Amino acid sequence: MVPAEGLALVVKSPQAAWARLANALYKPVRHDGMAAVHPTARIEDDVYIGIGVVIGQNAEIGSGTRLEAYSVIGPGCTIGRNCRIGAHATVYCALIGDRVHIASGAHIGEAGFGVSGDERGLIDVPQLGRVILQDDISVGSGTCIDRGAYDDTVIGEATKIDNMVQIAHNVQIGRQCIIAAHAGISGSARIGDGAMFGGRAGLIDHIAVGARAKVAAGAVVYKDVPEGEMWSGFPAKPSRQFLREAAWLSKQAAQKDKG
Repeated sequence: MVPAEGLALVVKSPQAAWARLANALYKPVRHDGMAAVHPTARIEDDVYIGIGVVIGQNAEIGSGTRLEAYSVIGPGCTIGRNCRIGAHATVYCALIGDRVHIASGAHIGEAGFGVSGDERGLIDVPQLGRVILQDDISVGSGTCIDRGAYDDTVIGEATKIDNMVQIAHNVQIGRQCIIAAHAGISGSARIGDGAMFGGRAGLIDHIAVGARAKVAAGAVVYKDVPEGEMWSGFPAKPSRQFLREAAWLSKQAAQKDKG
């Protein structure tokens, strides 16, 4: 139902049309001027700024934070106290709490992967949200956490993320989660407090993983994981079921070899 004061725009491909319109109207904020540290940046006492660091306009940096060499803090970003941003790390469109450690080469707040299309071809869907990292989070080297498309991407307190992890747009991760290297969390996934992901685990978009659930290394999850369960395999299923099926297949193969 279109509001009385609204105007309906009827198109064949609504998402692509919205993307084209939004791209025309929305212009990302870029670093302003030639100074590496913009004069409008608000930096508290006892902040270490390494060689080649770039800090954009209206950024805020809390006391005790270290910005290592060639790190980039984008316009309007807020970083709390006693954080460490590693060398060559980049932070855009982000709100970061206290005591957050972002390792070298991590990228926070880049555009998420959103693509639409129509008869004119493919188009990137603009990403208009932020990344919110709560207190005491660790983010490993080479990890990418994308900003939200519409809502924010949010990581809960004391969650620990290993190297080379991909967290897509609009993902919501709870407190005290552990995500090992090469895991991939697709867009709009919801992960409860205390969940754990083994190395190279994968999660498709819009999936929910319950609190304290575990996803084994290499597992690929295609449906919701209930609270407290452990899932394994490809496609992932409860670990006991996966192990029984693997044992049965091994037994059948052994019998055929004997035959």
